Amino acid sequence: MTWNGAPDAPPSTRIAALASSMQPSELRVAETIASDLRRAVDMTAQELADAAGVGRASVVRTAQSLGYDGYPQLRVALARERAFDEPVAQEAPGGLGIMRSAIDRFARALPHVSGSLDEQNTEDVLAALDTAGRVVIAATGLSGPLGYDLALRLASAGRPAEFMPDALAQQISARQLGEGDVLFAISGSGATSATLEAVSGAREAGATVLALTAFARSPLTAHADVTLVVPPASASFRDELLQTSRAGLALVVEALVEALVARRGERGSEAKAAALAAVSHTIDA
Repeated sequence: MTWNGAPDAPPSTRIAALASSMQPSELRVAETIASDLRRAVDMTAQELADAAGVGRASVVRTAQSLGYDGYPQLRVALARERAFDEPVAQEAPGGLGIMRSAIDRFARALPHVSGSLDEQNTEDVLAALDTAGRVVIAATGLSGPLGYDLALRLASAGRPAEFMPDALAQQISARQLGEGDVLFAISGSGATSATLEAVSGAREAGATVLALTAFARSPLTAHADVTLVVPPASASFRDELLQTSRAGLALVVEALVEALVARRGERGSEAKAAALAAVSHTIDA
């Protein structure tokens, strides 16, 4: 299984999205590339293999897993990405320095957010949300707030959705869906057991499963009908588990609902106007 996302996604985006499912030798090559793009682009396949401590064949397989015909095509893509690479901001001392470094790191990862999104998948997600009879959102842990945020934003767009913080309640609701309904599952790792249980129940009930996750190959993507992949700021699956940032996923949630409002035309505009009118009554002059 190789890269099947946006064809113009840069190598670092592909590495971040596929890292969790690569073979150990491929992952060593990918991490060697991601750790220093400027150095990697100047390496031959054998030099990269030596730096990663693997055989040359592993370098070729890694390039193919990332969606390239071979290592020469990967080097060209690396050179293209390097041309747009910005210097890493120096970290200032103290807490403020740590905060600024984290913000700068996310800012540098922003191109990955849109770079991995596929046009057809996006349109399929929008169409399913627009026409579904019921929409149930499954999201737990650190992805839970994203589920609540998505439900609120969909409601303001005139597309009511159901979100219950309790994981068991999500699973029960998922099993009560039917054909023409949608389960929207959100999981950064794509491997959250409670969310996967809801997905399984929705599939058995005949509902369409939409997914939003950080990794292109995961149990969630394997069982979803349509998936939107938003790679983490780091190419490391370990870092995703430790840092557990959901900033990129939150940004896509906002943009997705904005696109849905545009798709719904007058219905979307009227819903937003009604939401704005309600908000205006809650604000004191």
